[in-house]
Amino acid sequence: MKLLIHPTYFPSIATFSAMQQRAIIWEIEDNYQKQTYRNRCYICNDIGRQLLSIPIEHVGGHQGRQKYKEVRLDHSYHWQRLHWRTLQTAYRTSPFFEFYEDDLAPLFEKQYTYLLDFNLNTIAVICSCLQTEMPSEKTSLYETQPKNIIDGRQLVDAKVPLAFRPQEYVQVFGDRHGFVGNLSILDLMFNEGTNTLNYLISQSLSFLDA
Repeated sequence: MKLLIHPTYFPSIATFSAMQQRAIIWEIEDNYQKQTYRNRCYICNDIGRQLLSIPIEHVGGHQGRQKYKEVRLDHSYHWQRLHWRTLQTAYRTSPFFEFYEDDLAPLFEKQYTYLLDFNLNTIAVICSCLQTEMPSEKTSLYETQPKNIIDGRQLVDAKVPLAFRPQEYVQVFGDRHGFVGNLSILDLMFNEGTNTLNYLISQSLSFLDA
């Protein structure tokens, strides 16, 4: 059965594990909500779990709620440059950062207009790096209770703890912080490289039933 999830910013390991084990439909017809992985991801650096947050142009007043696919990126400051430098600092000593660096760098050089388009491009680049197919099916309308499909849209919520226990792997700052689980797919790629796909396929998806 297909799984309905949101395109997010460099998705979590749990989300990418689900992507490798289920056929995916992207939810693109929902309203934007704050404090979700739509515009944030977590990595690990020398101080521990680190948030990367994308600024967006907020609407208010009479406009009310905003569709996710209509959310514009805020380029009033150089957040892309900051995010890329943060990734370089956190992972330049990881085994596979240089292996993927040239594929990822262009994402932080081009200015995108819409958050959804940018997120889909980050996922497409990761899929290309992993040599796996990028899901293409998208919703055409919003359904509160979709039928004949697994609703995985809760994965987008950054405030709710996820019952996901990933297998441990060696991380750059593991000797300092211990294992930090379910970070962005970037953390897994930079540390595990060509083993990333096998890792994702081997993870339990029991959290989808929680």
